[in-house]
Amino acid sequence: MVKRLIFFLTLFLCLWFFYIKGLVAVVPTSWLKEKQDFLVYLQENDARTLDPTRADDLASARVLANIYEGLVRLRTGTEVEPCLATRWEVSRDGRQWTFYLRPNVTFHDGTPFNAEAVKFNVERLLNQQNRYTYATFTYGMVQSVEVIDSLTVRFNLKYPYAPFLYNLAMPVAAPMVSPQAVQQYKEEFWKHPAGTGPFVFQQWKPNNEITLVANPRYWGVKPSISGVIFRTVPDPNMRIKLLLSGSAQISEGIPPQEMMALKNKGFRVINTPGLDISYLGFFTNKGPFRDVALRRVARQACDPQALAELLFPGQTITAGGPLPPGTLGYEQTPEPLRPEPERARRELIAAGYTPGLQITLLVYANSRPYNPAGGERLGRALAEQLERAGFSCSIKAYPWDEFKKALFRQEGDAFIYGWTSDNGDPDNFLYTLFSSEQIACGLNTTRYRNPQVDTLLITAQQTLDSSLRAQIYRDVLQRIREDAPMVFLHHSLHTLVMADNVQGVITRPQGIPYLGNVQICK
Repeated sequence: MVKRLIFFLTLFLCLWFFYIKGLVAVVPTSWLKEKQDFLVYLQENDARTLDPTRADDLASARVLANIYEGLVRLRTGTEVEPCLATRWEVSRDGRQWTFYLRPNVTFHDGTPFNAEAVKFNVERLLNQQNRYTYATFTYGMVQSVEVIDSLTVRFNLKYPYAPFLYNLAMPVAAPMVSPQAVQQYKEEFWKHPAGTGPFVFQQWKPNNEITLVANPRYWGVKPSISGVIFRTVPDPNMRIKLLLSGSAQISEGIPPQEMMALKNKGFRVINTPGLDISYLGFFTNKGPFRDVALRRVARQACDPQALAELLFPGQTITAGGPLPPGTLGYEQTPEPLRPEPERARRELIAAGYTPGLQITLLVYANSRPYNPAGGERLGRALAEQLERAGFSCSIKAYPWDEFKKALFRQEGDAFIYGWTSDNGDPDNFLYTLFSSEQIACGLNTTRYRNPQVDTLLITAQQTLDSSLRAQIYRDVLQRIREDAPMVFLHHSLHTLVMADNVQGVITRPQGIPYLGNVQICK
């Protein structure tokens, strides 16, 4: 009897073991009970790399921003604050920037963060500028880096450059990586990241999830959660199901039509303006739009607010100028003109043109963050508005890469395009899009030239006082308004949906979340 009981008990335990083993095999690791105190963040796409010098996509940047840190960082707006540097000084001529580093900071691999590490990071990019995406942009103005002592480092610039501080706040390219890890893993470093941030890399399952754990040696306030799982879920319906089931706490890419239903179930929605601009540009050096009067007519005909309500309600912010909200100089933007198509039609005739004036509008075929509807739909809607003012528009569409080539060739008369800032400084919008120096490289797409604007933009680059810079940009924005090289349409809106028990998420202007302060209330 006892032997039979032992037999059945052993059989039961064996069957139970294999049953449990089967469950563990099919349930993702991140769903197991022992990881319930992890924050699960849902992304549409997987990261491409965990080396910040190579990252050029938002999916990578969201993960990197929680592993790495720079000397400075952007606050929730576009104001720069200390991070790995506690303070800094700038010489009177604007060419020497001295940073005083935070003591007792270590990289995730246990090696010290110090001035030598800063020098290594900068020279890593400067020595391979052709290899790394943002190397020239971030450090191209740097002549040399000096180690003054273990906690003091000095950048010697080739010329005064006020936006330099914003370059150092970029969530990619400027963060500090462990020199030892780079030297140890070489070309495989992107798989073995080591920064100073609040979370430490643990595991990457491609096209599935990236797991970070709390950094026990973090110099700041240590995370209250055990870690973060960035899970790749391309299907928006599946992201919604994971939120509703409690298997995830935060998600990007939720369709606007689903927002209200999630709000009604207690979820919160956080909107952050993007550092970008969508615009209708005119070729100012050829064709009919060489005439500033005709450009003003077209601007008077366009109604960006109506376009947003028609094509992508709640997904963008209507632009009043080239600078997004929160950017230095944004408050200096002149009040936008009220759309008046009938008045525009009268002014077209007064300028000596006959209604029915033929123009070709070049558009891209795909969608963009600042244009969720796609170039063709936006182009057709814009064409309807322009036709009310007397234009007759034909539309020519290309896939994104082909579109950029056609734009450089200057096909057509006008075009729909956009720009996403790298660092959030107004110079990265105004100099990039309107300086005549940027025509040759193709960034000044309208081929706009104004010597006064050129002088003002260079002056602003060399002006360290932010209030004086803002005044200079006021004059720049006023002249751009008068010359009308483009019609400013929309800024993107980065939207996160999160459970109501999640607190402390900080969203940067690029749509990048900082999760080191997160608390999950039980």
